[in-house]
Amino acid sequence: MPRRRLTIVVGLAGLALAALGLSAGGVSATPAGPAPPAQGVDNETCLACHTQADMRMTLPSGEELFLTVDRDVYGDSAHGKGGYACVQCHTGYTGFPHEPIQVHTRREYSVRQATSCTRCHQQQHEQTLVNAHGQAQAAGKVEAAVCTDCHGAHDAASFEGRPRSAIPQTCQKCHSEIYALYEDSVHGAALIGEGNPDVPACTDCHGTHTVDGPTSAERFHLLSPSICLKCHADEELMAGYGISTQVLQTYLSDFHGKTVLFQASVPGQETNKPVCDDCHSVHDILPPNDPASTVNIQENLLGTCQKCHPGAEQNFPAAWLGHYAPSRENAPLVYFVDLFYKLFIPSVLGVMAVFVATDVARRILNRRKGQGHE
Repeated sequence: MPRRRLTIVVGLAGLALAALGLSAGGVSATPAGPAPPAQGVDNETCLACHTQADMRMTLPSGEELFLTVDRDVYGDSAHGKGGYACVQCHTGYTGFPHEPIQVHTRREYSVRQATSCTRCHQQQHEQTLVNAHGQAQAAGKVEAAVCTDCHGAHDAASFEGRPRSAIPQTCQKCHSEIYALYEDSVHGAALIGEGNPDVPACTDCHGTHTVDGPTSAERFHLLSPSICLKCHADEELMAGYGISTQVLQTYLSDFHGKTVLFQASVPGQETNKPVCDDCHSVHDILPPNDPASTVNIQENLLGTCQKCHPGAEQNFPAAWLGHYAPSRENAPLVYFVDLFYKLFIPSVLGVMAVFVATDVARRILNRRKGQGHE
């Protein structure tokens, strides 16, 4: 594929990704700077009681809400280091004894208390209202993640400076089954098992405060190739692992990729043609040479193809070249046939062009000679 065309397609994919809000970056969870203590109550006033061991209260549900705060844990948190006061999050406490907490369960308390983050983190809050978690909360699924489920409460922290392996481990708290698949995948084994920072964590594909997935964005599946391209079209990154960066070129060169690209440019379209995860799987992606891989030619590729092509026989996937352009080492027969036509067709056209040009010149000369004899 010409470099200009490749640049255009990658650019379109990037714009599509940005439109979905699937950026892997996100915004720091730490406010810009400390604000003065609210309501005239400093932290020492609160901690005088709340550092007592085993301090708790029983909620109407019968659950116990733990009220003890570890001074050192809070001091090491993003808010503690920033000098924030307890009452900036725990509002409405003006004296002792406190007014009763009007919640029924511990989860109800966590969800309600998480709204206090809005006062400092307005941009992130607005993003969470429309992300997968926020939509689930709006639909009444109180177990959907809120701020403190990911960042912590009294130990609140940004993900900046933390090991990338902390990201899937955070998601594991709610998505344990998916984590189990990811942990054994080619990506998860490298990140969690080896600490390799080059492989994607959950947020690289699903976003941070803009969390998206198949259940919240109908075009997530259609535009998922643009997610994979962030790494697999990066020549410098892939060179270190001997992985082809021709993934886009080879995908778009067949009927599947051309159709998906067209559908991605038409609003409201959902594809019935395979994208990356339809063939390679999603959270449990394995290397192609792994016998359990869905694209292992000897073991499983035929079954993968038969999901869309039920009549496919053994020779159907054998014609697949993978994401590598034909070369002398890889598919030499296809390479030389392709080379033959690359030379043969221009040669034929060139000879024809010369023949037409000389014929035109001859006709012009003959006409002039005929005019000279009149």
